[in-house]
Amino acid sequence: MNYFLLTLIKAGLIAFVLVTVLAYLVWVERKVLAHIQLRVGPNRVGPHGLLQPLSDLVKLLFKEGFIPSHVNLFFYLLAPFMAVALSLGSIAVIPLGPQIDVFGIKTNLGLADVNIGILFMLGLGSLGVYGVALAGWASNNKYALIGGLRSAAQMISYELPLALAIVAPLLMFNTLSFREVVDAQGGYLFGFIPQWAIFQLPVPQLISFIIFLIAAFAETNRIPFDLPEAENELVAGFHTEYSSMLFAAFFTAEYGHITTACMVASVLFLGGWQPLWPAAYGSDFFPVVAHWFFAAICFWHARQPARSYDRYTMPILGIILFGAGGLFLVPFLKPILVPLFWFLSKVAFLIFTFVWVRGTLPRFRYDQLMRFTWTFLFPVALVNLLITGLLVALTTK
Repeated sequence: MNYFLLTLIKAGLIAFVLVTVLAYLVWVERKVLAHIQLRVGPNRVGPHGLLQPLSDLVKLLFKEGFIPSHVNLFFYLLAPFMAVALSLGSIAVIPLGPQIDVFGIKTNLGLADVNIGILFMLGLGSLGVYGVALAGWASNNKYALIGGLRSAAQMISYELPLALAIVAPLLMFNTLSFREVVDAQGGYLFGFIPQWAIFQLPVPQLISFIIFLIAAFAETNRIPFDLPEAENELVAGFHTEYSSMLFAAFFTAEYGHITTACMVASVLFLGGWQPLWPAAYGSDFFPVVAHWFFAAICFWHARQPARSYDRYTMPILGIILFGAGGLFLVPFLKPILVPLFWFLSKVAFLIFTFVWVRGTLPRFRYDQLMRFTWTFLFPVALVNLLITGLLVALTTK
C-alpha cells in the first residue's frame, strides 16, 4: 500500500513540475531569443515577464474556441489530444536518478522502471506523427493538409537515423533499460574522463549523439526543420484552423517532445545523473557552489540595478538560490538532489541548444530537408552502426 501511495505522489509531483516547466519553456525561449537578437523580450507581466506564461494561459482559456464548419469534428478534436499524450508519455519510463530510500521504501527517481524502456519510448515516439498528420487532414484545409503531409514525410524519414543513432550505444551497453544504460556509464577513464557514451571505448558515440540531435530537431518540427509550420508558406501549417486551447495543445506537445528528446539524449549519451567529475574532486558539493555563486551575482545586481525593480527582485531571487543551495547539504536530501541536479543540468543545456539553433539558423527548403536525411544522415548513421557493431564484436570476450 505504501508503495502505491508513493507512486501516486511521484506521479503528481512529476506532472505538476512538467506542466510548469513546459509553460515556462516558452518564457525561456522568448528571453534567450531576445538576447540573441538584441531585443527586450517579455517584460511587462510581472518582474522580468515571469508571469507571462500565466497571462497567456488565462488568455487562451477565456478565448473563444472557433471550430470551422467544414472540419471532421471527431478527428479534429482528437488530434491535439493525441499530440500532447504521445509527446509526454515517454517521460514515464525515463529515470531521473538512482534508486533511493524514502521512509524505508526503496523507490526509483522516476515514475516507472521498465526493462524495455527504450523500446517503449521508440514505439510511443513513432506514433507522434499521427497527431500532426491527423490535424492537417481533419481540418479540411489545403494549407493544413500540406503541413500535415510534410510532417508525416519528415518525421518518418528522420525516425530511421534517430533509431540507428540509439541502437549504436545499445550495442555497447547490451541492454534496453534506461537505468542500466546510465549505470553502464558510471566510472571514469584515467580517473577523470567520464565514461559517458560519447567518450566510452571501444567506440565513442559522439557521431551517434550528433545524429540523434539533428534527427530530434526534425522530429520536433523545430528550426531549421520547421517545414510543417512554415508561416510564410502555409499560414502556420497543420494547426491553421485551430484556436484557443486546442491551438495551445500543439505547442505544449512541441515543447513536450523537446523535453523528452533532451532527457533521452542525456540518458543515452551524457551519462544521465552521473556527474562530470568524481565525487573525490567535489562533484557532490558543486551544486551548492553553483547556487551560491548565482545568488552572489543576484545580490551584486541588486546593488547596481539595471532596472528600478531589480533592487527588489534580485535580492529575493538571491535568497531563493541561497536557500536552494543549502538544501544540497541536508544529509537525507543529498542523495536525491545531487543526481537530479546533474541530470537536469544536462537536460537544460540541451534545451538551450534547441533555442540557440532556432535563433541562429534559417529554415531549409523541403527538398534540402529530404535530401539531407536520405543521402547523408541515414548512410552516416548506418555506417556508424556497422563500425560500432564490428568493434564491439571484436572486443567482447
